[in-house]
Amino acid sequence: MLKKVVGHFCTIMKHKIKVFGLCCRAGIPFRGFMHDWSKFSPTEFWESVKYYSGKKSPIGECIHENGYSEAWLHHKGRNKHHYQYWYDENIPNKMPVIPYKYVVEMICDNLAAGMTYLGKNWTKEYQLNYWMGLRTRTTINPVIDQVLIEVFSRVAKEGIKPVIKKKVLTEIYDRAIVECSRRK
Repeated sequence: MLKKVVGHFCTIMKHKIKVFGLCCRAGIPFRGFMHDWSKFSPTEFWESVKYYSGKKSPIGECIHENGYSEAWLHHKGRNKHHYQYWYDENIPNKMPVIPYKYVVEMICDNLAAGMTYLGKNWTKEYQLNYWMGLRTRTTINPVIDQVLIEVFSRVAKEGIKPVIKKKVLTEIYDRAIVECSRRK
């Protein structure tokens, strides 16, 4: 049990450090610092320790075994960088446009998660491939989907350093918002 506690704690910290570094590059250091503190809450931490393997997300393992995860329900309900936080089937605009700072944190989180769990096997194409498979099974605002596809496509072609910059991310986000407003 102690090995799982230490392993999970180290995985969280490794991920948080990667997200913080990427968020600093992207011009949102405060979001990077505040990223995922809820993972240390008892609801998220202890369930994740129980399903910790060091190879993939413990939340996925819990969902596979039980059909749901209390840790995930807790996490997505408290962290605005998850698109699931913004979805509400009971409101007229079920999928609002997520504010810029949370979209950028989402991008940094996704890249860091891939790098954390895949380690040396991570490639710059990984996140694009992952998102293209996931997006067909998810509900997200089309503007935000467009932003994610463009950012992950550019990372796949150019790498992280030239793309994960405030200027580049702002241009991509703003262009997607403008294109969306023209369509209306």
